Amino acid sequence: MDKIFFNGWEGINRTLLIGVLAYVVLVFFLRISGRRTLSKMNAFDLVVTVALGSTLATILLNQQVALAEGAVAFAVLIGLQFIVTWSSVRTKWVRRVVTGDPVLLLYRGEMLRAAMRQARVTDAEIHAAIRSAGAPAVGEIEAVVLETDGSFSVIRQRAEGGDSSLAGVQSKEKALP
Repeated sequence: MDKIFFNGWEGINRTLLIGVLAYVVLVFFLRISGRRTLSKMNAFDLVVTVALGSTLATILLNQQVALAEGAVAFAVLIGLQFIVTWSSVRTKWVRRVVTGDPVLLLYRGEMLRAAMRQARVTDAEIHAAIRSAGAPAVGEIEAVVLETDGSFSVIRQRAEGGDSSLAGVQSKEKALP
């Protein structure tokens, strides 16, 4: 029972040393891999970010995992993320598999029910997104889009003649300009 709160200085010293070294290794790998590695542009990016955190925790707390093994795990995760993002920039089908497409949920005041059901989004969530955008009325909104990262984009009505920010958003229910 006495080892629940304190298990000796050896474990604490290991955690301090490995913590500092693993942190330095992770920061080094992140710097050489570029800014895109930690972006949260889609679900895949989020998974990689969480996996890196989980790997760091495992290196710190699991005495069976050596620093070198943890560094290799960091390199594998960051390397795979680099390959997938590099491929998705160059190949459309990879981009679709990894990121998906944004989904139009509301268009010119009309809730697109089939798209909402498929995306599992409620009226209340759309209204909350509109309020967060500072719009006082649904009638002022051109569209609400569920982005590939799970966030909502609220697009206010635009002046005629300007380019639409809805380019690339697919809708099975409405024809977009």
